[in-house]
Amino acid sequence: MKVAIVTDSNSGITQEEAKNTGIYVLPMPFMMDGQTYFEDISLTQDKFYEKLKEGADISTSQPSPGDILDLWNRLLEEYDQVVHIPMSSGLSSSCHTAMMLADEDYEGRVFVVNNQRISVTQRQSVMDAKILQESGKTGGEIKEYLEKTKMDSTIYITVDTLSYLKKGGRITPAAALLGSFLRIKPVLTIQGEKLDAFAKARTMKQAKTIMVTALKKDLQERFGDPKAVHIQLAVAHTQNLEAAEEFVRELKEIFPETGEILMDPLSLSVSCHIGPGSLALAASRVLEG
Repeated sequence: MKVAIVTDSNSGITQEEAKNTGIYVLPMPFMMDGQTYFEDISLTQDKFYEKLKEGADISTSQPSPGDILDLWNRLLEEYDQVVHIPMSSGLSSSCHTAMMLADEDYEGRVFVVNNQRISVTQRQSVMDAKILQESGKTGGEIKEYLEKTKMDSTIYITVDTLSYLKKGGRITPAAALLGSFLRIKPVLTIQGEKLDAFAKARTMKQAKTIMVTALKKDLQERFGDPKAVHIQLAVAHTQNLEAAEEFVRELKEIFPETGEILMDPLSLSVSCHIGPGSLALAASRVLEG
């Protein structure tokens, strides 16, 4: 049984990395000032933030049904089954679109996974799927495992400015103005489907302390692995590389028994809502091959 693994660029997996690992990545489309760009193809991280800072009108979209079907049909000429792992259904309609397309004509051949992850935690799902694929699991078995373990992940994010949350309608202009005066750096969380408020901090240092404290609680109470021995820790950021590297060094001292800590840019679909300068801390249980 040959099974192909498909995801989208929200996973943070680049086209180059996909080629090297045998994974297929659908680029997410973005509309910017009336033009369509595709992540990691015609839209680089630097170009995205340049446009964002210029005040460009940016909106996220989803891969077109035609692009999805073209990829599936091409893969099914070589593979018996396809496992498709899109971003969380709570953050985009792309998952529901793919599920609808699979139900129409691809029963038993395409398995769309609704495991409610994004960015570095979605990446871990793809890596788990790859391990299962290489161990001989079918598409149905891979989908079942990924959906069963969907809540074995956690993300905390602190943002540098409230202006992008205001622009996206996620907070009121008055709240954004008050927050700017008080120099509030909100800590957000993604647990399954939603991006929600979690806490408020006055400084980046305090925000990192809040995120680490929350992570320690999750490791103890949800994962049963307080030392993160079998957990993939990850730091993600939006054009904030130096701070992310420093955070990784701090985490290595806090969790000396964990494995390599992944560092990645945050998905552009999240970045457009929170702007540059953010830091995120994530954890996902690892499937050991």
